[in-house]
Amino acid sequence: MIARLAMIGATMVGLMALTGCGEKPQGMGGVKSDTAPYQGTGMAYALPGWKAGDKTSWEQQLKTRAQAQDDHAKAK
Repeated sequence: MIARLAMIGATMVGLMALTGCGEKPQGMGGVKSDTAPYQGTGMAYALPGWKAGDKTSWEQQLKTRAQAQDDHAKAK
């Protein structure tokens, strides 16, 4: 009786260990971009003051966004 319970327990543990093996790999959906981020996406959703292809204005927008999220700068 004890041997049978141990065998059932070992089988259950083995099945639980194998359930993670059936999970599908999660990736980025195959999205690849060969262009630099500052080149733009061609969509009309852009902040005013940023021009697609202008690296300097892209970097300035990133700095502005980072400063807006900085809690230490807000507290001063």
